[in-house]
Amino acid sequence: MTLVVGATGLLGMEICRRLRAAGRPVRAMVRRTSDAGKRAELDALGVQLVEGDLKDSASLQAACSGVESVVSTASSTLSRQEGDSIETVDEQGQLALIDAATAAGAEHFVFISFRENPGIQYPLTQAKRAAEARLKTSGIAYTIVQASYFMEVWLTPMLGFDYANGKVRIYGEGTNPVSWVSYPDVARFAAAALDVPAARNRVLHVGGPQALSPREVVSICEAAGAPTIAKEHVTESQLRAQLDQATDSLQKSFAGLMLQYASGDAVDMTATLELIPMQLTSVRDYVASCLSRA
Repeated sequence: MTLVVGATGLLGMEICRRLRAAGRPVRAMVRRTSDAGKRAELDALGVQLVEGDLKDSASLQAACSGVESVVSTASSTLSRQEGDSIETVDEQGQLALIDAATAAGAEHFVFISFRENPGIQYPLTQAKRAAEARLKTSGIAYTIVQASYFMEVWLTPMLGFDYANGKVRIYGEGTNPVSWVSYPDVARFAAAALDVPAARNRVLHVGGPQALSPREVVSICEAAGAPTIAKEHVTESQLRAQLDQATDSLQKSFAGLMLQYASGDAVDMTATLELIPMQLTSVRDYVASCLSRA
């Protein structure tokens, strides 16, 4: 049995789909207040649902009981309920989950994290590194998936990248390459890691097939049929000011993520693809698919 924490989220749901398609028994920890439609979707997949919350250590012990492996994608960044914060969910909650999985005798823990720029620190990256450090000393076998920027999040209108309507927001000058990755590909790596012994006690760096600057992504969008795109820039100095002045840990973390994007994040996928070979989704394929649906 594999426990998935964060199962109603974008990535967690995809991991559940892949694990069930492979015939693996899956338990999903969901909150009492989780979206009813997503709970129904998990139920239709044959996923066993158990109610719990990263802020409730007793519920974590119950959720981990009898599981062989745990996959955690949970974060307070895109989905927030009362009492949720970077500190209570992404740090303290994940640490408590790792402790519960270890105490329950789970054999393997797959933790979805993200890559770090040591020169840019903020609450979310500090929380992720704290969880990674706890995993490495827990005694449980671990796989840490450090993913680059999800194209389905960062190249969308939600964050100002509205190429279908001819307007995009770019953080920084837009000249530094980023290894934009598709979240279903990240799900494939996370699911596959459970069955690859060599992935245990490893950090997997995960990005897309090609590192592209935001300006290059804009050119790809226009070549694929998007209207001429007007570019709005948020300068690195503005982002640094947001990071320094923000008092809320979530606001500070988003400023840090944007500043890290501006500085670039090119991922060498050689080692990861040797370990878990797969065909990666390109930005061109993603953009073409979005424009065809539009």
